[in-house]
Amino acid sequence: MNREGAKTRPPRTVPGARSTLLYARPGIIVTVDRFTVGRNSYRVADLTHLRTTRGPHDRIAVRAVVITASMLGGVGVLLGFTGGLQRLTAEAYLILGAVLLLPAALALVGDRWRPPPHELWGWYQGSEVLLFSADDERQFGQVTRSLLRAREVNRYGGWVDPLAEADPWRPNR
Repeated sequence: MNREGAKTRPPRTVPGARSTLLYARPGIIVTVDRFTVGRNSYRVADLTHLRTTRGPHDRIAVRAVVITASMLGGVGVLLGFTGGLQRLTAEAYLILGAVLLLPAALALVGDRWRPPPHELWGWYQGSEVLLFSADDERQFGQVTRSLLRAREVNRYGGWVDPLAEADPWRPNR
């Protein structure tokens, strides 16, 4: 029991040496022998060729860039065919050049507000599978490191880092 009188939790291990819990959040569990995300569960020993990538850009941002670029292109074509480009002043050309940069600015802002998700891909039972995807870079890094650590434990035949497995001595109070 701790100072408040509540029971302390036991160490986060499941019975058996090969089921040490490395990462646990709602919907994501990484143990030494299993990787579970939502309803999908994989044996860590069966996962190979892990790689991380960035996912596709946000659909709304891509659509905004495409629509803006096509509208500006249409205005440019209309001005070119009607002879309006010959009558423009130098200031108008500068403004037109700044407006033509609008799609690039929209793309940058869209990637800032809604960045592409981080994705973890790997081979499982002969096919490439999206194992995990997250918008949060910190959570993605934690899950990826936990999975890599689980693979290392499996590669070394069940050897686990002694410091990670140590049960620190706590005085009885």
